[in-house]
Amino acid sequence: MKSQHVTFGTKKLELSFESLKEGKFEDKKLYEFMDRAIQDLKNNPTCGTHIKKRLWPKEYKRQYGITNLWKYDLPNAWRIIYTLKSDEVMILTVILEWFDHKEYAKLFKYH
Repeated sequence: MKSQHVTFGTKKLELSFESLKEGKFEDKKLYEFMDRAIQDLKNNPTCGTHIKKRLWPKEYKRQYGITNLWKYDLPNAWRIIYTLKSDEVMILTVILEWFDHKEYAKLFKYH
């Protein structure tokens, strides 16, 4: 069985996630939701919803060279966007971004 790991697309994103712990109440709750999601993704990288290729933002393709894209729904209408990378020994879940539903709808052109 392949080992499964979760990481962030950039160091800046990882630092933003860690800073949520020290933020106001809402930030701390978001950190807790995301921390639970990271555990879920470690256990089952495909537990999110697969996003159809025609909806992928061009900047994700350009910046990360993605070949797949997934969404994990958090409480309070927050979303984590991630991609999976795999080789013979490991599945790596790469968190690309998180945002509220309004920003998600704007990026993925849901009106």
